Amino acid sequence: MDLKDIQNLIKFVAKSGASEVKLEMEDIKITVKTGSGKEETTIIQQAPMATNQIPVISQVATVQDEVVPAKAAEEKKESADDKYLTITSPIIGTFYRKPSPDKSVFVEIGDTVGEDSVVCVIEAMKLFNEIESEVSGKIVKILVEDSSPVEFGQPLFLVDPS
Repeated sequence: MDLKDIQNLIKFVAKSGASEVKLEMEDIKITVKTGSGKEETTIIQQAPMATNQIPVISQVATVQDEVVPAKAAEEKKESADDKYLTITSPIIGTFYRKPSPDKSVFVEIGDTVGEDSVVCVIEAMKLFNEIESEVSGKIVKILVEDSSPVEFGQPLFLVDPS
């Protein structure tokens, strides 16, 4: 198992929402633990190795070093966006900024929206659902790419209410 595999395992566990995953192979045991508000922890125990093998333990520090700064940067970014209101997806589906391919987008960055203004459509099971803003303000950021899948509750737009 190389560093890339370990990184992919950590990312998978973080996205899955599992609190702990243990992986045991012939020569290596890996435990990935996550918790609410806690940093990800990776513990690697390696069986006795031959003298010509490189220890995996030295690679673990690199994985943790990459994960922790990314979380810190993400938290810092979120705190800067705290003053904005968020328009979230009410359903699971595919996000579209336009009502049809030949039409213009519903909203751009800098546009002012009012309550009940249509900001996008989400396709779910071949039905196109118009998503209306529940807040009034100015669109400051579009968080989802056009034609991307979205989850229930996923942030779509940031709105400055002032």
